[in-house]
Amino acid sequence: MGLLTPIAVRVGALEWLPPYLPWIVKVDQALQKVTGGRVDLLDVAGLPSVTMVIAGRKSGIVRTTTVLAAPVGDDWLVAGSHFGGPTTPAWVYNLRAAGDLSIDGPGGLVPARGYELRGDERAVAWQHLVAVWPNFENYERRTSREIALFRLTPG
Repeated sequence: MGLLTPIAVRVGALEWLPPYLPWIVKVDQALQKVTGGRVDLLDVAGLPSVTMVIAGRKSGIVRTTTVLAAPVGDDWLVAGSHFGGPTTPAWVYNLRAAGDLSIDGPGGLVPARGYELRGDERAVAWQHLVAVWPNFENYERRTSREIALFRLTPG
């Protein structure tokens, strides 16, 4: 966690923020483009993240998505929260279809496998994610859908 993390958590909890989230995503994408992918808003906020590289389930086009993540050993936990919106993010469907992905890190692309979590395993993972980003609980309240959780395992 970084110095700006508490501020990011407070801003992320603002109830009026969700309509502006597409703009925040665009700002994040622009920041990544300008910095050659070295910096994103999660970095600025001092939050852990992972950049997933997954082939589109319909198009086959490789997509890159950076999401907040909770490290667990060498693995990462990620949530398809879409900020608590009513729709599931496209990357969730792509990961479900592919199973395989790459994680883009400091050493380059690392092959990984994504496992969707259910039951007790999901409940434990959810607590790890909430410990990193308490606003996941707000997202859960905002939506009627179950937020998909995945464990990304390199190798």
